[in-house]
Amino acid sequence: MNPASDSQNYQLLISTCPDLATAQHLAHILLDEHLVACVNILPHIQSIYEWQNEVITETEVILFIKTHSSHYSAIEQLITQHHPYEVPELIAIPIQTGLPNYLNWLTQATEVK
Repeated sequence: MNPASDSQNYQLLISTCPDLATAQHLAHILLDEHLVACVNILPHIQSIYEWQNEVITETEVILFIKTHSSHYSAIEQLITQHHPYEVPELIAIPIQTGLPNYLNWLTQATEVK
């Protein structure tokens, strides 16, 4: 497979968690299922949002999840099942292009073994 010609089949998913333990737990489940190649965890972000007619300010942890787009549905289901939020954030951003060797690795890491 030529990753350069197939780059639109990759996604960067963004999700937030209430704490580091939850973020690490989700990352390990996603990796164990070979649904993702990598999850970057950035702790201590400040989120300000409206929820149930109230403005909320919280410290959260953000996840940057790199995957093949064919795994999105399974990732969505897994996060919905294992996430403590009533409505977890999950946003998919298509990857337009990337380093071919990195995209090759991403493909290999997300293949069912």
